[in-house]
Parts: sequence; C-alpha cells; structure tokens
Amino acid sequence: MQKAAAKDKKRTAPQPTGSRTTEATPQPAGSRAAGAARVGAGGTARGASRTAPAAASAPVSEEARSPAPPEAEIAVSPAVDADDRDRLLHGTHHAPHSVLGAHPLPGGVAFRAFRPYARAVTVVSGGMTVDLHDDGDGFFSGLLPLRDVPAYRLRVAYEGTELETEDAYRFLPTLGELDLHLIGEGRHEELWTVLGAHPMTHQGVAGTRFSVWAPNAQGVRVAGSFNFWDGTGFPMRSLGSTGVWELFVPGIGEGELYKFEITRPDGSKTLRADPMARRTEVPPATSSIVTSSRYEWGDAQWLERRAEVPAHRAPLSVYEVHLPSWRPGLTYRQLADQLPAYVKDLGFTHVELMPVAEHPFGGSWGYQVTGFYAPTARLGTPDDFRYLVDALHRAGIGVIMDWVPAHFPRDEWALAEFDGRPLYEHSDPLRAAHPDWGTLEFDFGRREVRNFLVANALYWCEEFHIDGLRVDAVASMLYLDYSREPGEWTPNEHGGRENLDAVAFLQEMNATVYRRVPGVVTIAEESTAWDGVTRATHHRGPSGFGGLGFGLKWNMGWMHDSLAYMSHEPVHRRYHHGEMTFSMVYAYSENYVLPISHDEVVHGKGSLVSKMPGDWWRRRADLRAYLGFMWAHPGKQLLFMGQEFAQGAEWSEAHGPDWWLLDPHYGAEADHRGVRDLVRDLNTVYRASPELWQYDTEPAGFRWVTGDAADDNVLAFLRYDADGSPLLAVSHFAPVVRHDYRVGVPDDVPAWHEALNTDAARYGGSDVTNPDPVKPEPQGWHGLPASIRLTLPPLSTVWLRPA
Repeated sequence: MQKAAAKDKKRTAPQPTGSRTTEATPQPAGSRAAGAARVGAGGTARGASRTAPAAASAPVSEEARSPAPPEAEIAVSPAVDADDRDRLLHGTHHAPHSVLGAHPLPGGVAFRAFRPYARAVTVVSGGMTVDLHDDGDGFFSGLLPLRDVPAYRLRVAYEGTELETEDAYRFLPTLGELDLHLIGEGRHEELWTVLGAHPMTHQGVAGTRFSVWAPNAQGVRVAGSFNFWDGTGFPMRSLGSTGVWELFVPGIGEGELYKFEITRPDGSKTLRADPMARRTEVPPATSSIVTSSRYEWGDAQWLERRAEVPAHRAPLSVYEVHLPSWRPGLTYRQLADQLPAYVKDLGFTHVELMPVAEHPFGGSWGYQVTGFYAPTARLGTPDDFRYLVDALHRAGIGVIMDWVPAHFPRDEWALAEFDGRPLYEHSDPLRAAHPDWGTLEFDFGRREVRNFLVANALYWCEEFHIDGLRVDAVASMLYLDYSREPGEWTPNEHGGRENLDAVAFLQEMNATVYRRVPGVVTIAEESTAWDGVTRATHHRGPSGFGGLGFGLKWNMGWMHDSLAYMSHEPVHRRYHHGEMTFSMVYAYSENYVLPISHDEVVHGKGSLVSKMPGDWWRRRADLRAYLGFMWAHPGKQLLFMGQEFAQGAEWSEAHGPDWWLLDPHYGAEADHRGVRDLVRDLNTVYRASPELWQYDTEPAGFRWVTGDAADDNVLAFLRYDADGSPLLAVSHFAPVVRHDYRVGVPDDVPAWHEALNTDAARYGGSDVTNPDPVKPEPQGWHGLPASIRLTLPPLSTVWLRPA
C-alpha cells in the first residue's frame, strides 16, 4: 500500500534506499548538478565539522574544500523555499534536481536532501562530515563554505539504523539529446533501451535509471520495494518538451519491484505499471520488475540461414500453440525440453505462439495485453523465454508470435488514461472504445504511440529472435466503422471509412521490421478484401493506397468456405462444390496462409474432427482427406494444437489438448495416432516437394485438372515447382470407392506413383491404394493431352508424383 507523505520529523518508517550501494568512484571535485540552484528565504546552515573519518568517500581536493572568497560570503539560506517544498511534497515538481542535491550559492555550496522518515542527514565528503539542518517534513539543508561542489555521499539516520548512500539528485540526466529528439519525433526504433527501468553504471555509480513518457502529468515519482512503496522522496525530473520523466536511483538493481506514481492534471494520483516494463510480477500481481538479460544465444546459424529464401517461396507449415495449456504447468524451460522435439518429430517448419506478452486475465488467451514489452511471468523470466526460442531454433523450428497492436484493456493500473488523460488511446471516445471487446484502441495518429508499437515489434524480433509476427485483428484497425453502427463513427478526411492513421502505422511497422531484421515475416489476420495487404508499401493499388507491406495474410475466406463444405453430408456436397473451388479465384491476390486456428475450435464451434458429419470412421476419413487437400492447396498451412491427433473435444485453456487420447492403453488410441502419423507424413512429403510451396503466390504454380466434378465430389489439380516438375493432387469427398476414375495429366511424364494416400491403413483408413506406378494413356482428358485411371478411395486425398 502506498503511504502518504508524513509531516512529523520524528518518522519511524525506515528508508532502505542505498543499502545496496556499492563503492564507486565519486563525482570529481568541481562538477555540478544539473539545473539552477534555488535559494530559500529562511533558515541557516549548521556546518559544524565533526572528526569522524569518512572512509566511504574519496578525499576531496584542497581546492574544492577551501573556503569561498570573502566577497562571495553573503548570508543566504540553503533551505528549500516554500513553493518548491510544496510541489515536492505533493508530487508536482518538474525539476527536483534543480532544488535537491548540491548547488553553488553565494557564500558556498548548498546541500539539500528530501528524505521522509529520516532522523538526520549528514554530508560525507573525504575526511569531512557535516550534519544538515532538519527543516521539517523530511527536508534537510546546509550551506558549506566551499568553492565548488565536492564529491560526496549522504549518511541517513533512521530510527534504529543508519545508511550511507549516493545522492540521487547529484546526477546528470541519463538520456542524451539524440535519444530525446528521436522520442519527440516518434522515431526511436530502440525505444526499449531508453524508457523503462535499466540497471546501469552512471557517472561511475551502479544503480537503475527509471524513465517514462507521461506528458500530461504534473509530476511523476518512483515507488517500489526499495522505498516501501512510498515515492514521496523519489520525484523524477521532466526532460524538456518530450513528456519524458527520468530519475537515476543509485544502489538499486535487478529484482526490485516498482511502479510510477503519477500526479494527474486534476491533482489526483494514480499508481501505474511501467508501459515499457521488460519483466512483470506473476498475475494477478501487477508490479513491474527491474531486469536485464544475461542470456547467451546459440542460434547464430539459424539466424544466418533464415533470410536465404523469402517466406512466400519457402516451405512453411505452422503448429499453433497456446503455451500455458500445451502441457499445463510447464515453465518456458520445461517446454523447451518437450515442445521442440514434438514439433520437429511432426515435421512442422514453425510454431506460432498465441500472445506471450503479459496480460492480466488468462481467459483472454493473451489478446488483451497490459505488458507489451514483457513475456508473461506465468511461465518464467524473460531469459527463460529466450531459452525456449533458442531451443526451437536449434531444433530447426522457426518461431512466429501473435502480436496485438490493435487494442488494450482498461485496467486502471495499466495504459488507460495513463497520465490522467487519453494518451495511448484516441482522445475521441468514438475512436477509443473498441465495440466488441470492451477495450481501448490505440491512437495510431499520435507519433509517440506509433513509436511505442513499432519499437515493440522490433523488440520481440531483435531481443527475443522472433522469426515472425502474426498481427491480430488487422481488420478492426483498418476500418473506422468496424462493428459500429451509423452515427457511431466519423468518416476520415476524404469522407471514407478507412482509418488512415492505422494504414500509416501498419505501413511504417512493416517497412521498419523488414528493413532492420532480415528473414522475419509479418502475417496479417485480416478478414476483409482490403486491397494490397501483402503488397509493398511503395506500390499503390487501385484504391489509391500503398500496400500494407505484410509478408503473408491469413486466408479467412478459404477457411470459412472449406469448413462449410466439409460440414455437409457427402450426398449434399455436390450443391456446395463451389465452396472448395472459389478460393482459386483470388488465390494470387495476396500471399496466403491457410489457417485452422484456435478460433475455429472454441466457443461452441467444436473441434476440427467434430465438424465432419457421419460416424467416427467417416469423421476421421473426412478429416484426413481435408488435411491432404489443405496441404496441397496454394498457401502456407497452420494447424492448432490438438487437431493433429483428431481431438474430439473443443480446446479449453484450462486443460489444453487431450493427450490421454494417445495413451497406448486407451482403446481408440490407434485412431488418433493414425491422424497424427498422417500429419507427420504430410509435412515430410510437403517439405521435400517444392511443387507444393515454391510457387505458392504465382499462377504458374497451379493448374486445375477438374474443378467441376461436383457430382463425383472430386477435385483434382496440378502443382508445379520452378523447374516445371508437377505434383498431382486428387481429393475425393464421397464415401464410395471409384474404380478406373480417369484424370487428365501432362503427356511428358512416363509414369506416376502415389506419394501419399490419406486412406492408407497406417492412418486408420480402408487401405484402398494405387500400389503400382500408373502409366498415362494417350487419351486426352480434362483439357490435358493424356490421362491416367485411378482407384479413388472413399473420403480421401491422393498425391501422385512422377515415378
């Protein structure tokens, strides 16, 4: 609980600041604290010299300790004046360093300290110790007849203890002019290195720099475990017009908890977690934690290789994971012992992690973020998360992370009205409130907010070696009228419904990430027909907009249409055949991912296998045939955990996948293992077949053989690699065997053999196969010069390659 500032000089609460201070070279004699000195009107310094040696401080030069010249000896008071005193007590002072610390005055050097709860404060300089006068309310002052500011420390006495520490108010600012200029311009691409809490050595002294952007605040103070959550004696200074507040606290290091106490424009106070915190407490606790990384990466070879081939021309099959529930109870490091081996065994090229940034409510699955720069503490430390990413890379697996820049929750300790006014959110209530999720939308038009988010994207890629960012809820960002009724939104400057600020932000984010981090891919979850999601930002389209600059886009249309088709009984599928072919009408309008994600297996939608009609055998057969069709279709693949072994129940974040289905003692274990074996083989053949991924985004990589065999429930097409080598995929979504089914093929392939058959017995199928090479006949069919006759298994997909 935060304590109010006490006014009785006989305070008893101990003030432990400085208890961890280590010896360091003091500030050289003659250096001066930043800011002009303020001289009070009343009070006198008590400069009685004592003989106790000051071994903790280096000797002061004779020149610095020599008395001031006679002409400068003017009677002035060193005490803090009434106005400064009031502002410091009430947390509204913009420049505490100009008042506190040591400052040259006529007649000597004034020392002022603000130490609530202290019984006495003594200046220690070389062999000299001087008691400061107790001015009440925690203020202490004294005027020493010195020529220049010496190197000094403070000895602070509390009831029952005495501590010697550096004076936080003798230090120059830790942020340079270039950093402040870039922050002010909204162009600091390494924002996480300058804002937040950073252990460092400053002017030869170890401590932590605290800095925060709060332009509307009347004052900001640091409160934490190192001062019993009373920030009264820790006011921060405002650095010019940037809205940044800063304080270097000596003797404070890693592991300390902290928050910022902000005095709002109306004078009220709020205690806020650090928006730039790189580590947090485990929810539901909300404090930020001072941290730094000591992790030594072992994935240099992975990082060098990942930029060799663009993602859209490389094999990319993704296993989507909710880390807290994949194996409930495992930490990041424990997951690193299991997840890479599992994913590698199944042959996926990447994992996609549902949001790992800190979030207060586990039921949000991470999509309502409060700590944008902190991996969730539920599973370990930031370095523990680095260990997991490193382990995946060393196993040859890329890491994509869900990233949520669209909105944030309203928790009063987090970003909402952070400094008393709308800051990260839009100032217009119609633009700020997200209509669907009860959250707040970011103000993408404010340069500092764009900087916060663009730097955040870079942070995950550079600090955690993330290989891809899947950007959540892009559609809700792009449209001003998203989920809003007429009268609930305001058109843009051109009278349209496009959110021009969000467009500019996404373009800046993508351009910056691709410029700075080679080999990273950005992926948009965008559910509309927005033109140019994966077009380069400098290429304008028919709409007049430049492209958004993403590398890939989720194909939500394919997902909805294909699942709708599969949900019908086979006898009715002939009437819905177009739902399986329509995706090829627009397949090359963007670079697509085919997503069977967590969203499709929750909230009453049922698991993937349960979407299929019929009995248990038919459902599994349909699922296998669908997966074979999906892996052969142009686009990259994404499959959510649990669906790889035909889990029957919906996913629940409380208990995760039903791993017991794979227990050898379970009677139907073979059924589930068969589907998982198919997924493994799909990935194996896929990765070895450039026909299935090299030309994913080019029409030359695809040709329909038959897309209109609705009465037969058959779809057949050819995929080609860059050399023109073909792969034939035939999907049959009827529960019958079709013998001697004629399929058109090119005439330059002497024979075809089955590369994969989803009806194979080892997958749980009926084992209707084409075991021998199939030779073409010179009879043209389906517009092709030759044809082959196949046996089509029931509810199956068959891949054939040149023998």
